[in-house]
Amino acid sequence: MSIIQVTNLSKIYQRPVKEPGFKGSLKALVKRSVLQKKALTDFNLRVEEGELVGLIGPNGAGKTTLVKLLCGIIQPTSGSLDVLGFKPGELKDAFRRQYAVVMGQKSQLWWDLPALDTFRLNKEIYGIPEEKFKKNLHEYVDLFGISELLQVPVRNLSLGERMKMELMAALLHDPRLIFLDEPTIGLDAIAQKQIRLFLKEINTRRQVTILMTSHYMDDIRHLCNRTIVINEGEKMYDGSLENLLTRFQGQRDVQVILSEPVGLGLNLPDGVTCRERQPYRLHLQVPRSQVKELLSSLLLQCEMDDIRIEDEEIGNVIERIYRSGREVFA
Repeated sequence: MSIIQVTNLSKIYQRPVKEPGFKGSLKALVKRSVLQKKALTDFNLRVEEGELVGLIGPNGAGKTTLVKLLCGIIQPTSGSLDVLGFKPGELKDAFRRQYAVVMGQKSQLWWDLPALDTFRLNKEIYGIPEEKFKKNLHEYVDLFGISELLQVPVRNLSLGERMKMELMAALLHDPRLIFLDEPTIGLDAIAQKQIRLFLKEINTRRQVTILMTSHYMDDIRHLCNRTIVINEGEKMYDGSLENLLTRFQGQRDVQVILSEPVGLGLNLPDGVTCRERQPYRLHLQVPRSQVKELLSSLLLQCEMDDIRIEDEEIGNVIERIYRSGREVFA
């Protein structure tokens, strides 16, 4: 069942251009110059219920604009939107009760009050029955292990603790769809892992559909069964992250620990790059198709104690895709 259906969606932002000087001010009174920026262009998207979809792209690609359009916060310039069977721009109560939004850089919690007070306020806003409220609250508190933090003022919580509370506040009314805009931004490795485990749990256990944006590739890799690459307002790729990396992760890192110092006369196959060279250690970058050739060459030339072969760092691959643009998907 489709929970999101987007067809030929476009969003153009307009802002006035202020010309310098007195003449520019007079001219603006008669005819103001306007600068147009295309945030999204002919964007199509279909999301099925229960999916966990990741949106990735450089800053300014249009990810947050898409989330705001799907929530009804802003209106599209053209195209059609259907979310949960509603037109988001109409902002009907029946629609708003079925989704939630969590933005890593904006808070819905009251800064000077304990998070529990915000939870109770949301209970009244959404009309959550007391029994359901207590059941959901206890379940999420147990998942995060934060019962001792419910009465602590939000201003005294760490960033990771606040983000856990943000997610709980968003989920208490049992939304069918949740939008996450960089939910792990600024968090340490432990907090990021806890947030990922929590999101995976609610997606699996409750079949909550999740659409998330993130600049942390580990979020996308560990959570999302589907990845969408957006650049300059256009959808460049829609599929699994693994297929994307298989297509563009052309290099592998090879690290070799040597038994004896290697001389300067070591011959490497064409296409192999030496990134670091020490008497007892080599760090090489090799095309995936030449790994066997490289290993055969090293075995003939030197004694090795250990060897480690890894895929190219995922962030470098994604950065290269962003720089290359649409032509790499042609």
